[in-house]
Amino acid sequence: MSTHQFDGLRTEYADSPLRRCDLLDDPMVLLQRWLEAAANAGWCEPNAMALATCDAKSQPHCRMVLCKQIDSAGIVFFSNARSDKGQELKGSPHAAATFWWATPRERQIRIEGAVCPTSDEISDAYFANRPRAAQLASAASEQSRVIRDRRELEERVAALAAATSGGPVPRPAHWHGYQITPQRVEFWQGRKARLHDRFRYERVATGWHIERLAP
Repeated sequence: MSTHQFDGLRTEYADSPLRRCDLLDDPMVLLQRWLEAAANAGWCEPNAMALATCDAKSQPHCRMVLCKQIDSAGIVFFSNARSDKGQELKGSPHAAATFWWATPRERQIRIEGAVCPTSDEISDAYFANRPRAAQLASAASEQSRVIRDRRELEERVAALAAATSGGPVPRPAHWHGYQITPQRVEFWQGRKARLHDRFRYERVATGWHIERLAP
């Protein structure tokens, strides 16, 4: 395989500053505002984030998931506890997540913190509000397990659909929410000539300590 160089791929970012006075006391509120701005700009799945976990051999793993809830306590996503990510979080309950939006302004948010399952009430409420097709898929799929072919997956979904006869699909006990309680949150704003603005929130006993970082 020949080497393909990508050094010529370069985008000059707009000069939209992020100043200390633009920050808020609660980084989760600022995250909400940035996400809403991306959604209003028509960004495809603006709540998508790269989630990094680590297995028992200290091998990191990363994949895209959807953030479904944000409040002052942290951010929430939902998954199968028997999946690779679920098992990794069981053994090492810490994670890092990154949001990236290229428009309307080049922005990135990094979050690091401890992870714990949400309550059954939160998991039940979210699962109940999902489209039926998504409920069936989540309940029928043994996420991350090897399957024979796609037909096997479709047969499992069809069997569950028939068993529930168009009624409610019970939430599997192993499918639930996970909350990342942030310890560090970094806001990154693209600037010209790669002189980006970066601010890091660090959780301390009295709240949040904010520092500017070099790009």
